[in-house]
Amino acid sequence: MTTNVMSDAPLDLLAFGPHPDDIEIGMGGTIARHTADGYRVGLCDLTRGELGSNGTPDDRLAEGEAARAVLGAVTRVNLELPDGNLRPDDESQIGRIVDCVRRWRPRAVAIPYWQDRHPDHVSASSLLTRALFKSGLRRFVTTSEAEAWRPEWVCYYFINDGAAPSLVIDVSGHYARKREALACHRTQFTPAGASAANTRLTSPLFNQLIESRDAQFGAVAGVAFAEGFVVRDPLLRSHLFK
Repeated sequence: MTTNVMSDAPLDLLAFGPHPDDIEIGMGGTIARHTADGYRVGLCDLTRGELGSNGTPDDRLAEGEAARAVLGAVTRVNLELPDGNLRPDDESQIGRIVDCVRRWRPRAVAIPYWQDRHPDHVSASSLLTRALFKSGLRRFVTTSEAEAWRPEWVCYYFINDGAAPSLVIDVSGHYARKREALACHRTQFTPAGASAANTRLTSPLFNQLIESRDAQFGAVAGVAFAEGFVVRDPLLRSHLFK
């Protein structure tokens, strides 16, 4: 496991991503808003993205750390699970995630939405959902022997695709930091050199996809930019007034 840890104090929010740029794509603005408001936020990448067409694992770790600093998160961890082989039924992979959750005891957790064009994102969603449930079971014991912990809330964010959100977060005032954090992942979005491969991410249309989705969520909510989330639990309100 590769980690940059500033403190082991409990986190308010822990965001998980399959690869080192996925959190920034789906919820970079939300991370920036929470840290600006004084909340302790941690980031956890499941893999080093070693199967990616551009960039080395070391490149991607360095880019992820640069993005962490931009977004103001207090820690970024990479669990170094196998890229392309995330397995929801693998007890070892589940245990690694459980140890991470129990270590930082977050109030809320954000993970990828369960439908996405990328198989790793779908597998990650299922793997994380199982791990978060088992993290709350006191008789599910891992090598760390940390005490059971279940976050108050699990929120699902979008990476490639989208759906009707349960809620949106206004990130208009923090969108510049999302763009800056995404730009840290140069090997994925703007690779240089003769060996650079053209991928879906290197096309300007991918950036357009991200920003158009955030702009659409924002426009529907009456703001410039918003990021959407899905939750499985009912949203409890005391009245029907807006």
